[in-house]
This record gives sequence, structure tokens and C-alpha cells, in this order.
Amino acid sequence: MTRITVTLDNALTTMPVKAFLKAQQGISNTIWKRIKNSGTFAINGEICIAARATVKTGDIITYDILRPSDVIPEDIPLEVLYEDEYLLIVNKPAGQLVHPVPKENSGTLGNAVLHRYLKHGETHAFHPVHRLDRDTSGLVLIAKEPQVQYLLSPKGAKKFTRQYLALIAGTLSPAAGTVDAPIARALPSIILRKVSPEGKPARTHYRTVKSNGELSLIELTLETGRTHQIRVHMAHLGCPLLGDDLYGGSLDLLQRQALHAYRLHFIHPITGENIDIEAPLPPDLHRIVSSL
Repeated sequence: MTRITVTLDNALTTMPVKAFLKAQQGISNTIWKRIKNSGTFAINGEICIAARATVKTGDIITYDILRPSDVIPEDIPLEVLYEDEYLLIVNKPAGQLVHPVPKENSGTLGNAVLHRYLKHGETHAFHPVHRLDRDTSGLVLIAKEPQVQYLLSPKGAKKFTRQYLALIAGTLSPAAGTVDAPIARALPSIILRKVSPEGKPARTHYRTVKSNGELSLIELTLETGRTHQIRVHMAHLGCPLLGDDLYGGSLDLLQRQALHAYRLHFIHPITGENIDIEAPLPPDLHRIVSSL
């Protein structure tokens, strides 16, 4: 159940509910339609017609727009690094899908998150703000309500910064810089991507953290979020990720791409709090980094 306390500008005595929710809560038209048709919309505990209602400072708005979920709760280990009534940040292990797919609908992060909600008596659907590849480890940001997911999406007013650590073959020159190279599908494959003038804009900022000449640990910050962006950009520079045989990386030291989403930094879309969460390197990557 979503609960919102109304605060209006001093110049306003009342305001239509729709205008308030869109202006101050950042809800989309799609979410507004779900709210007004939910049959659960209430002001100060009284069910009312959302499309005709107005609110004033101090009013309490509540509604529940939970949709049936096809994700089945499962008791799977879940490493939670941050949680409040709006958001959840978890450290996903390599090898785990974020969301169920038709041929694999169990064992995913979504299954684990819904079990946690159920265990704590919460009735949320699964709303990941972004995704990681199966074999990429690290932080995943999850919204508990669709309007919070919207606020953190590219269409919303808020943004968040994602930073990664990766192990690559060779060294980058210069040691720090920006890869500004559009990415497109590498047809006829439905999986592979490539750098192409016909692709969508893609920018990755990088910084070398540690190197022995043959291998390098680099920090990467995404400005855009294209599929396989880091993997494609590093291969484009001639330094593919270790373990990423899809883009030319060696499997000698690692059997999965050496990529870890280690930091999330953003302003909380509801509370305004500065959120800065880090996840340490998993053992398989830490072992290689320690030998550099």
C-alpha cells in the first residue's frame, strides 16, 4: 500500500489529485490510469474517485495498484546492502539472472526478492530499475513501487550513477579517458553487439586502477546503458574483459566476464537523501586482482 502525505505550495489551497501526483510524485500516465482504476484510492482513509478528487496540505493519500506477478517467491540467499520502504539494493552473484525468462523461471533475483517481501509481510511486485547480465556480479537497484521505479528511470526526473570494476587483457592508453562509440546489433545475431556509426549513442568513462602490463583492473562509469556496453567498448579498444569469450576475452583465468557492478550513487527520489552504496569484489575477481 502506497501512503503519501500532501504538501502544497503556500499559494495553493487545493489541487487536483492527478496534478499533485504527476508534479510532486513524478508518476507517469500509465501509473495514473492504474491508480484511478484500482478501486483502492483513498484520501484520509475514505475511498473516493481519484479522477474527481482534490487534495490539500496535510491530506493522506493511500492506494494499492499491485498487479498479479508471474514471478514465484523462492527462498534463495539474498545479500541486501540497503533497504527502506521505497527501495532495495542487493548484491547479485555471478551466474544468476535478474528476472525470470520463459525457459528459466526459478532461481533468479526476482524470485529471491519476492520471497523477502513475502517473509516481511510486504505486497510488492518486482520492479528492477536496471539489470545486469547473468555473469556480471554486483549491485542491482530495485524499486518497491512502480512510481519510484519511474522516477529513477531515464524518463523520470532523477538519475543514478553506476560504476563497475573490470579485469581486462593488456593496458589502456591513455590510462584514463572516455569511450564515445555508438553501439548497434551485430546482425544476424540477436545477442551480439558492435560499435557502429548506425548504433545508438554510448559513452563509457574509464580509469586504470592497477596494472602489471598484461592485465589491468579498471573502474568504469556508465553515462549511457546500452546492452553489453562495457564489454563491447573494451573489446573495441583491443582490451576485452577476461572470461568474455563472446567478445574475444580469454577463459584461461576465469570462466565468466570479469565485470562487477561495485557502486551505486544517487539522490533518493522520495527522501532526497544521498545514497552511496559499494559492494566488494567477489572472491573469483579478488583472487586475480591480488596477484597483479
